[in-house]
Amino acid sequence: MKTQIKLPEQAVPEAYFDVRYEILRKPLGSPKGSERLGGDDEAIHCWVEDEGKVVAVGRAHLIPENADGSAFDQKAKSACPPFEPLCAGYKPMQDDSGLEIPSVGLRPAVQVRAMGTLDEYQGQGIASKVLDALEKESVTVWSAKTGWLQARVEAIPFYEANAWCCFGSEYEVPNVGPHVSMWKKF
Repeated sequence: MKTQIKLPEQAVPEAYFDVRYEILRKPLGSPKGSERLGGDDEAIHCWVEDEGKVVAVGRAHLIPENADGSAFDQKAKSACPPFEPLCAGYKPMQDDSGLEIPSVGLRPAVQVRAMGTLDEYQGQGIASKVLDALEKESVTVWSAKTGWLQARVEAIPFYEANAWCCFGSEYEVPNVGPHVSMWKKF
């Protein structure tokens, strides 16, 4: 198994996007092309290959200083809500571990998106390698202090096992399903 990283502005192989489509978009009935996300060219991408075959993927992007992480995905016809702690006027709240998420010191912040592993490779720690690499590269490239993501409910145990914590209420991402926001201090 080989872990690969591509930094912003570096080319990502088509096989990476093919796996992203197969895992994350095709099961939802989304069209080919919907696996391409806005800002992909400005993101850090990581994937794991098994004998040259891409088996797990993920990406992280810097959340601009004036942004709250909310997004509308035109191709998938879905929207994700903002991360409340990154919003103006945020009043500190506790995450599910009881830790208070402060109102300062959260930026630079990154958002992890498009994580997925082929079924036959799940449960082998491969996705954890992708996530760990994204976190480390985000700190190196952008001096990231925190990470944020919107986790599909079934993926929450994976993220919790990697020291991410839920906060806020569950919500529905249109055309995708139930999600919970999560964060991690790097």
